[in-house]
Amino acid sequence: MNPVTVTTGIARPREEVFEFLDDLSNHAGFLDHFLVDWTFSGPKRGVGAKGTARVSAPGSQDWTDFEVVDSDRPERIVEEGVGAKGKRRTRGTYYLSDRPDGGTDVAFKLEWLEVPRTERLAPPLTRLFVRRSNGKALRRLKKQLEKIDS
Repeated sequence: MNPVTVTTGIARPREEVFEFLDDLSNHAGFLDHFLVDWTFSGPKRGVGAKGTARVSAPGSQDWTDFEVVDSDRPERIVEEGVGAKGKRRTRGTYYLSDRPDGGTDVAFKLEWLEVPRTERLAPPLTRLFVRRSNGKALRRLKKQLEKIDS
C-alpha cells in the first residue's frame, strides 16, 4: 500500500516543535480523536520510548503498540507501530524543517510494512481514513503548540 503524507505549518521554532514531539506522551493530546486509553513505558523521550493505544471506534479492541526507533534532532522522529494483533506493522515519520518566517513545517508520513488482509482489500478506504485522521492530528498539534504563550 502506498504511504500517506500529511503536512502543516506551525508558528513555533523547529527545536520547540521537535522537543514537544520527542516526548511520546504528548502525542496522546493530538491523537486522541482516534487513539485512546494510552499507556507509556521506557524512556519518556527519544529512541526506546513506547506507547500503547486503542483505536477509538465503536466496539474496537484494536490496540496498537508504538516505539520510537530513530531520532535525528531536530529534523526527524521515526516511530514503528504494531496493531491488528500483530498483522499490521507501520512506520510513521515526522519530518521537521524551518519555515522562512521562523516557524516549522511538519510532514508526517505513514508507511505500511505489513497489512492485514482486510485492509489490503480496500486500500483507497484505508488510505482515506488515515489521511483524514492524520490530517486532523496535525491540525490539532498546530493548534496546541500555537496556543503556548498566547
